[in-house]
Amino acid sequence: MVRIAVLDLSYWPAEYMSGQPKFGEELARWMARGLPDAVFTVIDVVEGDPLPEALDFDGYLVSGSDKGVYDDPVWMAPLRMFLLAAKAAGRPLLGVCFGHQIMADVFGGKAEKVGPPIVGVRTFDIGGVKHAAHVWHQDQVTRVPPGASVIARADYCPLAGLAYDFPALSVQFHPEYEAHYMGGFLKRARGNVLENAATDVALGEIDAGNVQPDLFAKQAAAFFRTAVPDPG
Repeated sequence: MVRIAVLDLSYWPAEYMSGQPKFGEELARWMARGLPDAVFTVIDVVEGDPLPEALDFDGYLVSGSDKGVYDDPVWMAPLRMFLLAAKAAGRPLLGVCFGHQIMADVFGGKAEKVGPPIVGVRTFDIGGVKHAAHVWHQDQVTRVPPGASVIARADYCPLAGLAYDFPALSVQFHPEYEAHYMGGFLKRARGNVLENAATDVALGEIDAGNVQPDLFAKQAAAFFRTAVPDPG
């Protein structure tokens, strides 16, 4: 049985998301589409749950966040040390959005703020195939870490997915966000998280985007099946 921990690094805006799954829970639900037999444990790092030891789980999902790699919340330095420990232990890592950025930053690349928030739907080339994907970010990876290769790109985000020469994989877009989840959040937070006009544009893109709910799930599942250490 594959045991995967989801490191939830996202502040939970309860005033807009009451009754909805937390971001880390959504990430686990998405990954379960590709790994239905895996056991998922969500670790709420932002709320003070301690990071595990690298060998405690077979693999790790590293979530998005409202923080950037240039911020310094209390959990950031321990997270950086954890990622290095997981690499040393051969434990597979899969990062999404901020997870993509912090992994690149820790492993020798660079991530930085490149403009105002981009929220809605964008088209990405993933392995030579065009896919619509939900996005919410203003930071990007701007330098590829040593030994990593680009596996996804968009016109506005050329380093949108990375595969490393050790068990690590990451993407800038949010494959775990379904339209009703992301759109519902924007509607409830209208005028508070984004300005009204930006909210309307994002909602229009989400309604028209036709983003597949299993986006990238098969690729992520294949990654974990290949990378998880053999118990024998």
